[in-house]
Parts: sequence; C-alpha cells; structure tokens
Amino acid sequence: MRSGLAMLLALSISPLMSAQSVAAHEQETSKQKNASKKVDSSSLTGCIDQHDGQYVLIHDRTRSTIANLEAVGFPTEGFAKHLGQKVTVRGTASPSGTDHPVFKVRAVEKISDTCGPEQH
Repeated sequence: MRSGLAMLLALSISPLMSAQSVAAHEQETSKQKNASKKVDSSSLTGCIDQHDGQYVLIHDRTRSTIANLEAVGFPTEGFAKHLGQKVTVRGTASPSGTDHPVFKVRAVEKISDTCGPEQH
C-alpha cells in the first residue's frame, strides 16, 4: 500500500515539476530576448570624423576616438554628410582587433551642426 501511495504521489508531483521547468525555461528565454533588445538599442554620442579613410566617432572635447563606425542598412558614404557634426549613433558595438570597438550603426541622429560641447 505504501509503494502505491508513493507512486501516486510521484505521478501527481511530476506534472507540477514539468510545468515549473517549462515556466523557468520560458522566463529565461524572455530574459535572453530582452537582453538582445538592450544590445540592439545601444547608442553613442560624439562627433563624426574620418581617419585614414575610416569613419570614426570622436569625443567632442578631447577629440579622442570612441569607436570605428560601420554602416548597416545604408551606404558607408552616408556618414559623409555628418562629418564635423555632433551626433548620436544607434546600433551595436562589437570588439575588434584594434584599440577601439567597431560600432555597427543603424541610425544617425544629428545633435548639432558643429562638433563641440553643448552650450548652456
């Protein structure tokens, strides 16, 4: 009788454990999707410049390079109209073999026609 009760108890708990496992998996999948959305929505602000034929984003005060820019969904020449402007670029960063990350730009938003700190 005891083994029958133990079997009945095990069978009734088993579906609950499976439901909990599925719920945990769905929650983890949701977290991963949200994390990838956060990466996709990253942005950098600085000035567009050109070094050795490569478009780069530089710091508006120090003029140091923040990232090398790579166009995604538009021609690289699209950066030319923003040369010398302060902008926010939206996209994703990826490490590169150089000192600066490559920022894969999906959109460019102009902040100012000139490159420099904001005037208050």
